[in-house]
Amino acid sequence: MNYDTGQTLDDFHSRVTFDEDAVRRDMAVIAGDLHATAVRISGDDPDRILAAGRHAAAAGLDVWFSPFPYNLGADELVEHLSRAAERAEQLRTAVDRSVVLVLGCEMTLFSKGFVPGEGLAERAETMMSPATWATEAGRTPVLAGFEQARVVQRETVARARAVFGGQLTYASGTWEQVEWDQFDVVSVDGYRDANNAATYGDELRAYQRFGKPVVVTEFGCCTYRGAADRGGLGWTIVQEDRTIPAEYVRDEAEQVRYLHELDALFDTAGVAGAFWFTFAGFELPHLPDDPRHDLDLASYGLVAVKPGGGWEPKLAYHALGALYGSAAK
Repeated sequence: MNYDTGQTLDDFHSRVTFDEDAVRRDMAVIAGDLHATAVRISGDDPDRILAAGRHAAAAGLDVWFSPFPYNLGADELVEHLSRAAERAEQLRTAVDRSVVLVLGCEMTLFSKGFVPGEGLAERAETMMSPATWATEAGRTPVLAGFEQARVVQRETVARARAVFGGQLTYASGTWEQVEWDQFDVVSVDGYRDANNAATYGDELRAYQRFGKPVVVTEFGCCTYRGAADRGGLGWTIVQEDRTIPAEYVRDEAEQVRYLHELDALFDTAGVAGAFWFTFAGFELPHLPDDPRHDLDLASYGLVAVKPGGGWEPKLAYHALGALYGSAAK
């Protein structure tokens, strides 16, 4: 299960209030109701991740400590991940559960300087545009940025190994060519969508060639009809004025279908583990009587967050609990 402690993406913060009592309760249901064995805890504040990690371990969960800063340059990124490695070691030596350090996430997209573009949207547009790959002039700066990312990654691994005694991995994008020999676990943010549906299982199986456990660090879909076809881009239906276009219709069963279909694919692909993205979209409140402002449609969460606080389970919450509860028996 993925769990967010808060990250700033341009003008949006994914979790403004961080209440440890709420975190403690969430970890208890992730372990108890959802029958998870591990939780990937992400965010741009390593101290929040550390605090949440303590509650997760107390609930009996293994912890994937996942620092996730946004829009840092290479030098800042290395320093941030190094500080996070120190916090992860604090946690690892203090609890009796496994702690894996996830050294960043899709850095070519979420960090500055590797792909042309000042922010997430610009860099995504660059990478997804056919014009980028149609000419040598378009490809060259992007491919050079990918190589620079590998150089930076070698430094982050070396510095993390110096202070952290547990296993290391990296939450990679499917387009990234990672040097997996320096990591203990191969991890990929593996969203299935309409573009890769026919090849998704084969793409996952291909990661077995590295001879290490393969884990899907993110998979999931949003809560509207057709969200499964949009995969990791499902959240982009939110407009600049924070409204949902009228053509998108709430459909909690969409998440359930996606969950069951991908779980079956994971079995055939030999995946060692998978983390649903995500437990909650904390700043995407559910407004059932106001569909245009029901931001939960654009949430990957298994729970719907109430405007006044608290949450209520969606259909996928119960489906995931039943799926993994039966697997644990």
